[in-house]
Amino acid sequence: MKEINITSSFTIFDNLNELPAEIQDLMNQAVEIRKKAYAPYSKFKVGAALLLDNGKVILGSNQENAAYPSGLCAERTAIFYAGSAYPEAKILKMAITAASDTNQTTAPIPPCGSCRQSIAEYEIKQDTPIEIYFMGEIGEVYKSSSLKNLLPLMFDKKFL
Repeated sequence: MKEINITSSFTIFDNLNELPAEIQDLMNQAVEIRKKAYAPYSKFKVGAALLLDNGKVILGSNQENAAYPSGLCAERTAIFYAGSAYPEAKILKMAITAASDTNQTTAPIPPCGSCRQSIAEYEIKQDTPIEIYFMGEIGEVYKSSSLKNLLPLMFDKKFL
């Protein structure tokens, strides 16, 4: 028997104002699109903004459905649109923000498992890490230099 230890490393910014200007702008766009989320059931709104290597910024917000599994998270809304509209572009950076209509969200909210798997697909496809910044409504912002930090034992095409 063996034991392995897997560690993750994040950069933590105290707040939005500590981020580099380019990332502040990206996060502010995520905040604005978050406000347009369709979340009548969970009351939990998420916004995502992607910066592509062609300079385009792609936005997404969560879109719920009364048949819960039919909804889609903000990260996948944005990443799937980017893959459809700009299939050759690489995703360089992703900013994610979440807020609840019922209480203030102060902890950084990372992508859910399904979103992590979807982001992994694109990170592997493009063979370039995607920087991921995530926060709640206010407070600290976490930066991961790659999706591998959030999903170290990825399932990908090499297993098929």
